[in-house]
Amino acid sequence: MELSNLRPAEGSKHSNNFRRGRGHGSGNGKTAGKGHKGQLARSGHKKAGFEGGQMPLYRRLPKRGFTNINTKEIIAINVDALNRFEDGTEVTPELLLESRTIRKLGDGVKILGDGNLERKLTVKVNAFSEGAKAKVEAAGGTIEKI
Repeated sequence: MELSNLRPAEGSKHSNNFRRGRGHGSGNGKTAGKGHKGQLARSGHKKAGFEGGQMPLYRRLPKRGFTNINTKEIIAINVDALNRFEDGTEVTPELLLESRTIRKLGDGVKILGDGNLERKLTVKVNAFSEGAKAKVEAAGGTIEKI
């Protein structure tokens, strides 16, 4: 027997879902476990963010910036990440996700021109930089916007 294995005997503990405010005989009558008066005894107590009349934190902090609801999440990868594919492969966003080159699809995939490409690939993505297009075509591949 160890301290970490100790548990109360089966049936010895009462559950916490007994009915409150049902008279003295119930063991939890009169104030129903809320004590006497005060904010915690009232119905509807504890407003979220209420700090006892002190100016709450969410009002003390300055408002900064805004969130554009029309933004798109474009996943960017460099051309050197395409070297993992065999010659002649058709590279699509789904293939990039399947091969774990990217973690999620987002709203599109963009190929950037950093690094070198040694494979002849057909790349079909949402966007690409001029440098990336030049490097893919220099390696003998083609690039296509979907």
